[in-house]
Amino acid sequence: MFYVTRKEHFNAAHKVHRTDWTDEQNLAVFGKCSNPNWHGHNYDLYVTVKGMPSEVTGFVMDLKVLSNLIKEKVLDKLDHRNLNLDVPFMKGVNPTTENVVMAIWNELKDEIQNHGCTLHCIKLHETERNCVEYFG
Repeated sequence: MFYVTRKEHFNAAHKVHRTDWTDEQNLAVFGKCSNPNWHGHNYDLYVTVKGMPSEVTGFVMDLKVLSNLIKEKVLDKLDHRNLNLDVPFMKGVNPTTENVVMAIWNELKDEIQNHGCTLHCIKLHETERNCVEYFG
């Protein structure tokens, strides 16, 4: 089995909070991430697919195709957006990094499978020190 990873980047703002909680409760649990005026991150996204290389091309998946899928399904919808307000697939979802990763997985899984391999992992670096990995 081979694992191939594509790294991409996007910038986005969000506010981590629960609408059914008071500002005080949100601050106590989510800290400065619940800032009513939002905050932003420079995200690094890693998408890993797995499979066996094609006998014809030698690729598990053409990385240009993978990059284009990520751009169309994810980056065009997230980059320079407010995750709480602007992203249809995040509507009604508290945009923790965990929830963002799961939503990205759901956007990509079927499309990648249509190209003869399997989505293995989504890894999202929210900061230099914090990242989340999701294996579906």
